[in-house]
Amino acid sequence: MDFDKGNIFGCGEKNVAYAQYFDGQSYLCPLGGKDSLVSMANVTFEPGCRNHWHIHHAKRGGGQILLVTAGEGYYQEWGKEPRKLKPGDVVVIRPEVKHWHGAAPHS
Repeated sequence: MDFDKGNIFGCGEKNVAYAQYFDGQSYLCPLGGKDSLVSMANVTFEPGCRNHWHIHHAKRGGGQILLVTAGEGYYQEWGKEPRKLKPGDVVVIRPEVKHWHGAAPHS
């Protein structure tokens, strides 16, 4: 599938606000608006781009859900092997789990 057809939300703008947390270029397209009860965004990674190891803290609820819509990438939890991601994959990340995710070198 052509990447642009699969990336149904579009790339958005260069992710300047969070660039310090990425190796490589990412793009951010906020979803849901400012009044949304849940923070949602389509984040597009250039080939080889990934974010740094991080943790989503939450006193209640929280965590992160990755919905892969286009391209190929990887997800890794601290102490585990990386998992290859493809369109249609869903990753549910519980709060307090150290992890990273990003694009495959060619996608």
